[in-house]
Amino acid sequence: MSTHELAAQVGVGSVFILWFALICRARPALRQSHQRGLWLTVLAAAVAITLFQPRIVEWLTNAGVDVHTIALARNLIGVLSAGLVLLFMVDSAGARRLRLSMTVGLTATMGALLILDLLQIGHPREVTASVQGPADLATAYWLILVAAHLVGDAVALVVCWSYSLRTEDRDLVWSLRLFAVGSVFAFVFWCGYLWHLYDGVPALLPHLSLIIGVHGFIRAASLLVPTATALVRSWTALRVTWRLWPLWRDLVVAVPHVALARPQRTRLQEVLRPRSPLALQAHRQTIETYDALLDLQQYVQPGAYEEARRHARRAGVRDDRLAAAALAGALGQARRAKLVGAPQSVPRPLPGVAHGSPATLLGIARMWPSMTDALPGHDRPAPAERLTHRE
Repeated sequence: MSTHELAAQVGVGSVFILWFALICRARPALRQSHQRGLWLTVLAAAVAITLFQPRIVEWLTNAGVDVHTIALARNLIGVLSAGLVLLFMVDSAGARRLRLSMTVGLTATMGALLILDLLQIGHPREVTASVQGPADLATAYWLILVAAHLVGDAVALVVCWSYSLRTEDRDLVWSLRLFAVGSVFAFVFWCGYLWHLYDGVPALLPHLSLIIGVHGFIRAASLLVPTATALVRSWTALRVTWRLWPLWRDLVVAVPHVALARPQRTRLQEVLRPRSPLALQAHRQTIETYDALLDLQQYVQPGAYEEARRHARRAGVRDDRLAAAALAGALGQARRAKLVGAPQSVPRPLPGVAHGSPATLLGIARMWPSMTDALPGHDRPAPAERLTHRE
């Protein structure tokens, strides 16, 4: 595959991922002021990158839009994107006077480009317009265009990276660092574009298209960080709910007062039709499992943990799972004891579950199917025994 073909594919891919990211993040970003500036910045960059792709330009020209209009729109929106980057940084600092200066400078820069294009100093439109070139080949025009981008990207790189070192918000850290990396690619692109315009080296364009395409992917990634974090959390919660369900169901059946809601008929129903958000459901089931475990410690038989551990070792359970298997075996026996109405005794704390760590509970859940009936059950006490116990 040639560089030109690769650049075309990466460019179109970056356009799709940018617009996908913008659509996904539109509602939450526009509702939160600290994310709105980043979203608008990426929106302007997405429009400029879209209008830089030869295939997109070809579709627009076939629809009747001339190349010069496309190039001018791309240039103006690109400068707007660079200006929005600066305004986004200024907003973070909360400097009103600097914000006003940036707004005036952005307006003046875009106005200068528009005026220079209207003047068309010595360059007829039919000659100057090209698919990926500036709207006007006048030196003043493309120097202003490139300088605006270089300043914006340089400031974004320094400010984003330095600010990412001071905040403790993980999502914000990754968003800022990805934005800074994207600014590096944009800076390299505009340096190369300046060289291309100065020396007229057409062989650079495919490489520059590839760089700006990668820049688009990184800009989209910076916007999608909160979405990715939310998906990871949902997946983790789904995994906890799915793996914990058999243990949770059996324990809350034996100790029903610890559960806020009765278990559904199947595990699949529990994850496909949750009665609360997945993260809340996973948290609730973890707490309820641990509370049931504490209650069942009153029914643990003397030596049950050690006996279950020996049984698991004889059964060939791996050494790193022996503790969880022993806990599962002792809990299974205690659960059956409560279900048949065995008398309570002094609680016998099980080793390793003092704080109810989710990892410990998931380890028990992994061994639960094979160890729940590993130890002998507790027979239901006879009526005379129950009477004696009450007395």
